[in-house]
Amino acid sequence: MLIAFNKPYGVLCQFTDRSTPPRPTLAGFGLPAGVYPAGRLDHDSEGLLLLTDDGTLAHRITDPRHKLAKAYLVQVEGTPSPAQLDALRGGVELADGRTRPAEAELVEPPALWPRDPPVRFRKTVPDAWLRLAIGEGRNRQVRRMTAAVGLPTLRLVRVAIGAHALGALAPGAWRLVDDGQDITGRRTPTVPIPRGRTVC
Repeated sequence: MLIAFNKPYGVLCQFTDRSTPPRPTLAGFGLPAGVYPAGRLDHDSEGLLLLTDDGTLAHRITDPRHKLAKAYLVQVEGTPSPAQLDALRGGVELADGRTRPAEAELVEPPALWPRDPPVRFRKTVPDAWLRLAIGEGRNRQVRRMTAAVGLPTLRLVRVAIGAHALGALAPGAWRLVDDGQDITGRRTPTVPIPRGRTVC
């Protein structure tokens, strides 16, 4: 079984939390019993999370040797320059080593759902959207990459893992990937998630 889930902002990629008070987890979304995340998505990031009850499949999804590209829509603080985009494309030097080359392009603001809570903006600083695709899965990698080139991340939404796309899933909704049917049992609205028109 393979499940595609649109993880909302502030939800942990686990089913239990021992914090006091406990934080929101995957247990609150009616997911099938026996599935677990194939990979992770930070609590302050949103978008596609794959879950499965198949250990071999989970390994294929998460093992870097299979080089499954992960695509993100990233709202950054500042106006990306050609040099900053080239730096992301060529690989960025981080504390744990240089990243692999990435796909990076400036896109028009996508039609996404409003985030709860809203992103905090500085009125004097512009913001922009990037579509960034990487073949690795280091801890908070996308945020560290954009920060390293002078473009702090304001909002991060994962829209694809390999051939699996988020599609029209609304936050908190999920579907069974095997047949593509939404089996949430809830009348959850969906929202279009366009790739975004390339600017640069």
